Amino acid sequence: PIQSIVNSSVMLWFPDKLLVVTVATKETDGYRRFLRTAKHFNYTVKVLGRGQKWKGGDYMSAPGGGQKVRLLNEGLKEMKDDHQIILFIDSYDVVFASGPKELLKKFQQAKHRVVFSSETLIWPDRHLEDKYPHVREGNRFLGSGGFIGYLPNIKELVANWTGDDGDSDQLFFTKIYTDQSKRKSINITLDNKCRLFQNLHGALDDVVLKFEDHQVRVRNVLYDTLPVIIHGNGPTKLQINYLGNYIPNTWTFESGCTVCREDLRSLSENEYPLVVIGIFIQQPTPFVTVFFERLLKLQYPKNKLKLFIFNKEAHHQRQVQSFLKDYGSLYEKVTVIEPEEEMDGAASRNLGLDLCRRDQDCDYFFSLDIEVVLKNKDTLKILIEQNLPIVAPMITRAGRLWSNFWGALSGDGYYARSEDYVDIVQGRRVGVWNVPYVSNVYLVKAGLLQRELKDYELFSSSDPDMAFCHNIRNKGIFMYVTNMHTFGRILSTENYQTGHLHNDLWQIFENPVDWEERYIHENYTRIMKDKLIENPCPDVYWFPVFSSVACNHMIEEMEHYGKWSGGANVDNRIHGGYENVPTIDIHMTQINFEKDWQKFLVEYVVPITEKMFPGYYTKAHFELAFVVRYKPDEQPSLRPHHDASTFTVNIALNQVGLDYQGGGCRFLRYDCSIQAPRKGWALLHPGRLTHYHEGLPTTAGVRYIAVSFVDP
Repeated sequence: PIQSIVNSSVMLWFPDKLLVVTVATKETDGYRRFLRTAKHFNYTVKVLGRGQKWKGGDYMSAPGGGQKVRLLNEGLKEMKDDHQIILFIDSYDVVFASGPKELLKKFQQAKHRVVFSSETLIWPDRHLEDKYPHVREGNRFLGSGGFIGYLPNIKELVANWTGDDGDSDQLFFTKIYTDQSKRKSINITLDNKCRLFQNLHGALDDVVLKFEDHQVRVRNVLYDTLPVIIHGNGPTKLQINYLGNYIPNTWTFESGCTVCREDLRSLSENEYPLVVIGIFIQQPTPFVTVFFERLLKLQYPKNKLKLFIFNKEAHHQRQVQSFLKDYGSLYEKVTVIEPEEEMDGAASRNLGLDLCRRDQDCDYFFSLDIEVVLKNKDTLKILIEQNLPIVAPMITRAGRLWSNFWGALSGDGYYARSEDYVDIVQGRRVGVWNVPYVSNVYLVKAGLLQRELKDYELFSSSDPDMAFCHNIRNKGIFMYVTNMHTFGRILSTENYQTGHLHNDLWQIFENPVDWEERYIHENYTRIMKDKLIENPCPDVYWFPVFSSVACNHMIEEMEHYGKWSGGANVDNRIHGGYENVPTIDIHMTQINFEKDWQKFLVEYVVPITEKMFPGYYTKAHFELAFVVRYKPDEQPSLRPHHDASTFTVNIALNQVGLDYQGGGCRFLRYDCSIQAPRKGWALLHPGRLTHYHEGLPTTAGVRYIAVSFVDP
């Protein structure tokens, strides 16, 4: 009884008597996480085996770990204080959820001199099951990854170790525990209800996150306990990584991410690290020209950037060559793999990493797929500042939950949705997240490639991204995704047709956000707020709708198609075969653009129509939509006429004074003319009865307009 009282006072009033002992032969990401949580709670940690070669085997799949027992046995010999309490735990896959005071109190309440963690599964010898003492409630089997006890008892526990480094520590401790006399002599018990230790293997369904004030705990719902130490033993490394995103206070509802500003790398203007950017073009992709425009705007010194461009698609050679011709000399170095070299995607990615690995000046490899829309010009600087081994900027597909990371993996290694995935993707939880899979865009430290991943082919042909992430996880390297900034999105490459001159025009359904950015006038969204709609003639409205690029592409697409009508009254393209007021034109249907044009009308013209003509709700159905060409020596003008529509949309596709002279439209009833139509601006006016109009003569150059007769 006296000894018990002394022990209690030692534990409760002298927590400095507690020493955390662990074995770590090298500093891994998991080890650094362990130390961070230990520091957070002011644990004193002694590390054994630092710098030694690990000979304890890969006991993820086979017994091992004997080296830990040997090192512990050797380390204890120099310790002399019998009141010293030793907590021996693994470190690579362990986090602390609470501090020494709670740990010691729970140890005291166990009323034994040594307490081992417990498991639901027996390992590594199932034949020893019958030798385990039965328990009324709780886990029956011993887990060797964590135990706590007084120094004399721990010394007695490991004193008889004579095994090899590759032998099983679990089997060694199990045989001691299942030997009744030894169990009694050393005074060992198990933490059956996970009050001190929570081993995750076999218990994932029993564990939930419990958010408290500015702290996060794990709660064992089976026993209603709050374990102090969480151990991702066996095949539960991904689960401990997930829990480590929160425990003990990594992310809380009150404070958000509490560690995202720690250990940042500061970038000075004169000392930017050198980055190899790997650009991968593996399938026909929309908006490739825009991709290179954004690459050019990346806020990073170009003399600190080397480009490695892998292009598998002959379709995109023109864009790549155009970019390199105009801007390639700005970069420190450019390496290009072209389609005729017939290299596959996995080999190209391995080569890209190897260029950085073998380059003594390379500090980072920035992998960037061509379908990534990198809107944030500071992305590269932000990722470098995070100072993480591998980090991806979170990007999503517009309007969908798809992103470039997975929050969890299924049993067979494919995608599984983590509990926090939707909140992270939708920005309700903001931080830097340890995840099992990243793709499309990420930054890799060159030091990893030159040390841990030296001479290592990380990608394979079957599924390059999955192979890469699998190999990274197997090396114990953490991958992160950050959603602390808005970085951009990823394009859909499905249904991308390459049979046109400007194939991006056909992307209004598949990639509507990018289509709008490319083809809709920059001032369109300000039309209502800033009253940009002009009213040059009665019931005629004039507003910006097309970008200059859209106008150019429409003209070039029509000229590329080239089958302009002859301007005769007989026209087999239209219903009835007769055109009363013919023009030199090409119909949208002729270039298979009618569905896309209808979508454009619905999205960008209908809102204006319904605002300007209140009470009228258009279906945006058109009988005719076409591009008209006016030339002095072909068809310079158009005689007065009514349009066969409820309303007409007329968009100027090029610039008066620059591309042509003359032109314009005159409304005879009001004797009102628009003689200087602006490129990309639309005229919206009624088609029948009131707005009898004519096309004014084009006196020089060539004038193009896009016309739609809506709701005939």
